Amino acid sequence: MAGDDVDAITALLIAFDPMRGDRPPSTRDDAVDWIEWQERNYAEHDFGLWVVETRDGALVGDCGLTVQDVEGTPHVEVGYHLLPQARRRGYATEAARAVRDCAAAHGIEHLVAIIRPDNHPSQGVARNLGMQLERTAHVHGTDALVFGTWLAHP
Repeated sequence: MAGDDVDAITALLIAFDPMRGDRPPSTRDDAVDWIEWQERNYAEHDFGLWVVETRDGALVGDCGLTVQDVEGTPHVEVGYHLLPQARRRGYATEAARAVRDCAAAHGIEHLVAIIRPDNHPSQGVARNLGMQLERTAHVHGTDALVFGTWLAHP
């Protein structure tokens, strides 16, 4: 993800706003912040969100790893967000499986997906990754389901 992706990332953030509750619609400035957050993620953790593209190079979303605070405890999360026209075509599952496998190859032991209770398609992607509902939590100001899977045994 780079600065020249800002228009596509703006569209992506606006598209998944309905899944993020009662916050104001995203703006271009939010997309700049999102890209800068990825740059910080890579600098601090050696991972972040990647752009997801079709084989012909069309950006359809993002997917990758971030560190998320779940009620005071940091967890490595696989996150995935797709433009509406790209949903229900297997892109999220394909990208998230590659990210999960990359996380396992790099020694991440436990992986979570933090999902709003009403986001059933995202829950399906988590289950496709072999994740199971571990608990509910209050994350980013709202109730969430925390799906997880062990990639390596501690």
